[in-house]
Amino acid sequence: MRPGVASVSMWSRLFRRDASVSGASDLIPPRPVAMRGGSVLITNDSAMRNSAVWACLRLRANLVSTMPIDVFRRRRDGIQVEAPKPPVLVNPDGTEAGIAEWMYSTQVDLDRTGNVFGLITERNALGLPARIELVDQCYVSVICDGPRIKEFRLYGERYDPADVWHERQWTVPGIPLGLSPVAYAAWSIQEGLSAQKFAIDWFGGSAIPMAELKNTAKTITPKDAEVARNFYRAAVSNGDLFVHGNDWEYKPIQAVAQQTEFLESRAFTATEIARFFDCPADLIDAAMSGQSVTYANITQRNLQFLIMHLGPAVTRREHALSRLVPGGQYVKLNRGSLLAMDPETQAKVIQIRTEARNIAPSEARAMFDLPPFTPDQIAEFDQLFVKPAATDGDGSK
Repeated sequence: MRPGVASVSMWSRLFRRDASVSGASDLIPPRPVAMRGGSVLITNDSAMRNSAVWACLRLRANLVSTMPIDVFRRRRDGIQVEAPKPPVLVNPDGTEAGIAEWMYSTQVDLDRTGNVFGLITERNALGLPARIELVDQCYVSVICDGPRIKEFRLYGERYDPADVWHERQWTVPGIPLGLSPVAYAAWSIQEGLSAQKFAIDWFGGSAIPMAELKNTAKTITPKDAEVARNFYRAAVSNGDLFVHGNDWEYKPIQAVAQQTEFLESRAFTATEIARFFDCPADLIDAAMSGQSVTYANITQRNLQFLIMHLGPAVTRREHALSRLVPGGQYVKLNRGSLLAMDPETQAKVIQIRTEARNIAPSEARAMFDLPPFTPDQIAEFDQLFVKPAATDGDGSK
């Protein structure tokens, strides 16, 4: 099957043996021609022209890709200790991009298509992936045997599943690939893109006439109308004056009502899209008029977003990345980077945890990138808090 071409729906083929599924095109319902009424074809790429889609993908990928990645193992006594990160979690594809950009790219693909694919080009001494080169999904095909993936085709070449890095999300039973929110949100996204196209055509003059030139004295024939149109166009095309008698009336066509409907449809579409991409509408400035979400502080807002929306995706990524480390070790993304606190709240939390002996003073200082206190600094505290000696009434000790 030629990559990028779909002949039947993904679902019917997934349940056939030796089914071939293109990772990008088959996840989007094929529409070979634009629909009537100004509708546009929706693909993973065209969907990103919608600002709400772009904002959702950007927000989620920005946060996930900037979470520090740590590797841990548990000792026999059950205590968790940090382990060194393998090179694949520092520079996954062997380029200068680094892990942050690799995580951003993979998160964008996961959120918009439900899948991410990469070719494993190197392995370490333990046989674990040491280098993963990401592949554009339009060049990926998947050969399925029911719910099992038998073979990948990247750029037309056949690869065993063991040689391809595959992460997925938005899954359902019996389907070896993740689902695409873009496919299910296509009608909502199409509404937004169609509204954009209509606005461009409207103000560009191709959807409706930009103005009306009316003869108030008589009914004109099509031939007379064509002469008048050409005369008017020749005059105004180069900014010259248009001179006519008292029987012609020029009137620009107004679009106030249509502009209002366009803006209202855009706002509603952005809110719908935010739901499909599991992203609160207010975080992408898409909350509907009259709606408001109030939180005591930014920490509460970020905590709600992490628990209800981003946390499950982060957990799935941790499980997937743990396949890159030796047995007995596991990967954790540091969610604390998202739960940023204002200075006053942060100081109170650190004080409470230190006094409760949950953390040591040296660990509290490490949170601010400061080294442990030196003996001289400790002596300064001793002098600062020393109590003055008691004196008698005459001033003598």
